Amino acid sequence: MERHIAINDFDYPLPDNRIAKFPLAERSASKLLVWHRGAISERHFADLGDVLPAGQLLVFNNTRVIHARIIMHKPSGARVEVFCLEPQEPADYERAFAVRERCVWSCIVGNLKKWKEGPVGINFLYDGDEACLRAWRVGAGGREQTVRFEWTAPMTFGQLLEYLGRIPIPPYLDRESQEIDNTRYQTVYSKFEGSVAAPTAGLHFTPELIASMQARGFVFEEVTLHVGAGTFLPVKTDDAVRHPMHTEHFEVRRSTVARLLEKWGAITAVGTTSVRTLESLSALAWRIRTSGDPQPERVIGQWELYDLPTEFTGCEALATLLDYMDSTGIDRMKAATRIMIAPLGYEFRIVRNIITNFHQPKSTLLLLVSAYAGDAWREIYDYALAHDFRFLSYGDSSVLMR
Repeated sequence: MERHIAINDFDYPLPDNRIAKFPLAERSASKLLVWHRGAISERHFADLGDVLPAGQLLVFNNTRVIHARIIMHKPSGARVEVFCLEPQEPADYERAFAVRERCVWSCIVGNLKKWKEGPVGINFLYDGDEACLRAWRVGAGGREQTVRFEWTAPMTFGQLLEYLGRIPIPPYLDRESQEIDNTRYQTVYSKFEGSVAAPTAGLHFTPELIASMQARGFVFEEVTLHVGAGTFLPVKTDDAVRHPMHTEHFEVRRSTVARLLEKWGAITAVGTTSVRTLESLSALAWRIRTSGDPQPERVIGQWELYDLPTEFTGCEALATLLDYMDSTGIDRMKAATRIMIAPLGYEFRIVRNIITNFHQPKSTLLLLVSAYAGDAWREIYDYALAHDFRFLSYGDSSVLMR
């Protein structure tokens, strides 16, 4: 089947002064655009419990943003910025942050032309003792470099990043990270380190809002998808179908799959990363159905979900996955996905409603919104622009219910 998406059809004017450069003083004070069966209204995020249908299961992405940017220097004094993207040795995120003395990561390097060979480094004090971190380029592939780190301080790599690194706020904020970003560019429920960008739809939640919604019968579950820098990559091809989607790693617990099955038909994804994770479960389930094995080591392909038969429902997919996990004794499913959810007749099998911020023009995230809302995405964005909504990561939010 031929697929084409003219990316210029997903452009809109976004003045710089509409991009929220800093968060509001109160997380849940942000505005909330409500799109319900084609009608648009306006509330505040704190009203979310009044807007969503009763009894909804909300799914958070509990990933935590790492302090991925490290400023280092050559012996000559030249400044080099190393932006850690994804662990290579060890490749597992949990072990990568727990390792001591040395590790290898895929990185983006700023001022790369100044770093031809040899190490870059940074000297620092830790518990009153002198210590150092050194890095060597050991390979390259496209825009990414493979970098080996070695350090002398008695700390894990995760602790080292927290100690020396900077939070990697989005490039479109056009400013250096500040102290406020250390807390506000994290969700209040973030747990597992691994992302270089926040799942921003969740930034509006407070513990008080979550508790009040739970008291009213709303249910919350968590998945983990580590957000990569590829989420900010613009679509540079006229035909968005030719845009290569980035790979992101995710993990879902058996208890979450069981709750999803119980609440199927009443599932609200908090953010596009939760959407991508939940929808990817259908691909794993179809692999089980057709081959007896979810093959989690094989990345879920960009168009794999489009090849599933229409009659294979999300309810059936979740039941298939749960039966497999029970029969094999697996407590959690780890996999990676490259799916592109786009307005090409995509069928949402797991997700019923979506909470999401306002995305960049001509982005894959805007394509996801269009896949859900159809051509109404333009009415939604026109309304937001005309009614002083703030855009992008620190901006306002929307809840989409079709």
